[in-house]
Amino acid sequence: MDHTLIAQAAGVMPQDATTLIKAAALIGSGIAAVGVVGPGIGIGVAGSRALEGMARQPEMATKLLVNAIIIAALMEALGLLAFVIAIMLYTFGTK
Repeated sequence: MDHTLIAQAAGVMPQDATTLIKAAALIGSGIAAVGVVGPGIGIGVAGSRALEGMARQPEMATKLLVNAIIIAALMEALGLLAFVIAIMLYTFGTK
C-alpha cells in the first residue's frame, strides 16, 4: 500500500467529506463503547452461577473457581477490546 498516495488523496478530499468521516468516527466510538456493557453483565452472571454451584457442591469449589476466573478473564478481554476500539475511533474523530 502506497502511503504517499493516501496522503495526497486526503488533501483532495472536500471539507464536508472529512467532517462526515469525523462524525462517523465519533458515532462509531459511542457504539463501540456500548460493547463494554455486555461483558460486564456476563461477568456478573458467570460469577453468580459459580457461587451458586459452589454453594450446592462445596467439593467442586476449586474447579468452579478456576473455571469462573478463566471465563471472567476472557469476557474482560472482550470488554477491553471494545473500549480500546472506542478510544481509537474517538481520537480519530477529534483530530
